[in-house]
Order: sequence, then structure tokens, then C-alpha cells
Amino acid sequence: MNILNFEFKARAKNLTELEEKLLQLDPKFIGEDRQIDTYFNISNGRLKLREGNIENSLIHYERENLADVKSSKILLYQHAPDQTLKEILVKTLGVRVVVDKLRKIYFIENVKFHFDKLENLGTFVEVEAIDKDGSIGIKKLQAQCRKYADFFGIKIEDYISESYSDLILARNKN
Repeated sequence: MNILNFEFKARAKNLTELEEKLLQLDPKFIGEDRQIDTYFNISNGRLKLREGNIENSLIHYERENLADVKSSKILLYQHAPDQTLKEILVKTLGVRVVVDKLRKIYFIENVKFHFDKLENLGTFVEVEAIDKDGSIGIKKLQAQCRKYADFFGIKIEDYISESYSDLILARNKN
């Protein structure tokens, strides 16, 4: 499935407050997912295998590292948990980094909200405005992200340009 989305990720020292604020909008709660994202060595974009109790998928994406609302081109393959798939990917591509996070997931229409906790990295809020079939359009996706950034009171210095994998790799270098 090819997906277009606009998203932002921001540090959130007040994660509980932000979640309580979202709850006032009566979002659909999907659940709390412990996700292990294994990133593989590839030459173009990023490839990760997500293993969770809610979401399991192989995801290839291309995205610029911008500390703002940014677009992503995503190719998503959803699957049942499968250890053989992981073994094949590990043996053929090699592991770049592993991200282990606890994530609460909500939806309002096509907008997905993540409230993330990562050991040694902190707490984050991530918002993705998703267009699965091309019916929404880029401008509306951008507007949705900006609306929720304003709603949460996200400041420019709160935005994270890198993926969690980049943050972990940088931390491991130090």
C-alpha cells in the first residue's frame, strides 16, 4: 500500500497533559502498543520491521529530516507476526539499529496520534495526517498537521527532525 502523509514529531515533557487535551476531542483509542522497530541497512530511504501487539508491518519510507511538519512517501506491508521474515531481513540486509518504544495510539478521522515513551530518549508526541488513496490531498494533510501542532502548543524548538533511529544512533556514538 502506497501512502502519503504529513507528520511532525516533537519532544513532550508534558506528555500526559497533551494526551488529556486530545481526549477532550473524543478520539478513537486504538490501544497501547509496545513496538520494536528493527531498521535495516539499505541504500535508499529507510526500511524497518515493526513488531508490536497492535501493529506489525514492514515499512519503507523516504522523508527529509526537517524540524517541522514534513511529508513522507511510505510503502507499507501489513502482516501477521512472522519470525522468518525478520530472520530473512537480518541475514540479507543486516541490522542498523533497533528502536523499542511504548506507544499509545489514537485516531481522529485520518489523523493518527502517537504518545511515545522511549527509554534513554524521553517522551514524544507524533501526529500523522494520512492519505491512503489520494483523496485528501497534500494541502489538507499539511493543514491538519499544523492545526494539531497549534492545538498542542508545539513550539519550533520542540520539533524533532530525526527519526528515533537517528537519535539512538547519535546517542550510541557519544
